[in-house]
Amino acid sequence: MGLGEMSKDVTMKVTIKLLAMAILGGTMVIWIMMPTSTYKKIWLTSMRAKLGKTTTFGKPGVNLLVYMFPMILLAFLGCIYLHLKKKTSVDQFHSVLERKKRDKFGALRKPLLVKGPLGIVTVTEVMFLTMFMTLLLWSLTNYFYYTFVTITPQSAAVHGDKIKLKRWEARLDSISVRLGVAGNICLAFLFYPVARGSSLLAAVGLTSESSIKYHIWLGHLVMTLVTSHGVCYVIYWISTNQVYQMLEWDRTAISNLAGEIALVAGLLMWATTFSAIRRRIFEVFYYTHHLYIIFMLFFVFHVGISYSLISLPGFYIFIVDRFLRLIQSHNNVKLVSARVLPCDTVELTFSKNPMLMYSPTSILFVNIPSISKLQWHPFTITSSSKLEPEKLSVMIKGQGKWSTKLYQMLSSSDQIDRLTVSVEGPYGPTSTDFLR
Repeated sequence: MGLGEMSKDVTMKVTIKLLAMAILGGTMVIWIMMPTSTYKKIWLTSMRAKLGKTTTFGKPGVNLLVYMFPMILLAFLGCIYLHLKKKTSVDQFHSVLERKKRDKFGALRKPLLVKGPLGIVTVTEVMFLTMFMTLLLWSLTNYFYYTFVTITPQSAAVHGDKIKLKRWEARLDSISVRLGVAGNICLAFLFYPVARGSSLLAAVGLTSESSIKYHIWLGHLVMTLVTSHGVCYVIYWISTNQVYQMLEWDRTAISNLAGEIALVAGLLMWATTFSAIRRRIFEVFYYTHHLYIIFMLFFVFHVGISYSLISLPGFYIFIVDRFLRLIQSHNNVKLVSARVLPCDTVELTFSKNPMLMYSPTSILFVNIPSISKLQWHPFTITSSSKLEPEKLSVMIKGQGKWSTKLYQMLSSSDQIDRLTVSVEGPYGPTSTDFLR
């Protein structure tokens, strides 16, 4: 690569970084201002007045532009940035600069919390977790302040068309709504960490396996808030003799029944995430987690398409990533060899394109339809893309039902030639700093 071309690529990378930082900064301002009256009465009203009539989608177009478009644009810029980074990473001088930059911020990557419910957490993760919890508490504080200040005995008495409410009942109604809104904030970020091939993760140096814990944290927050939202509304309906509201399906406003269906699906997923179930009967956890489709579908029915656009960008990126991974894993790969090793271990070697490069500690998801058509298991790649450019190998030790059955199949020589395998990946770190 010539110096002129490399300089052009570096300039483009800097430009993309600055543009991405500007978009992120604007998005953060929107999230911070969203629970305030300034955003609702001035900003949102102004945007709807200017864009609501001209946008193709009408009123939902404002949320589409404010929440959906920036994240899709960031994902697109991330793809370009990663492409340029891959082109310039072969330059030795560039590698030295990158290494010095990593050393400069190395202290932020050191573990700060090791023992505890959050697992191993670095300094950077604690900083971002603190900022997110601050945003959540800021939103709840603003919502609750509005609830307790604006609802008076006089306003509660005229609350609703048919029913006169007590003050605490009116406040409970308002608090229930605010808990649901806070849950939507967490839901907006829930799917980003599980989009394995997303450029957003790779652009900030995250891997799919290291991001799973963020999905876990957000999942617990989402379910805590939406469950509280549902329970508070059940108490409210019972206390005001409006139990019939639980079966209401409104096509133009809030559909209560759709929200209850979404909540039940979420509770089923949440119940299987705890270690007592997940570690002992992983299949139950895995298959139950596919209820996310029901959860998101009825969530949209519950709140309407306009409001759901606030939390749909992450889900959209996840669905696109899931579709691309489905295309990759649909075709079977060529199995070059399958060796049975001591200690109930097997080695699978696949044929690969020499252009496919990966870093040490990368993982590959393997599916063997003759054992299970739905189960995909991750394994660390044991071969080197530089030493073996046309081969890729993984080692699998027989410890569970799936791996033990694979070992038993390969122990019989007549099964090797007929073994059909599909793979997905590889996924892994963009550097080899694991030795540090």
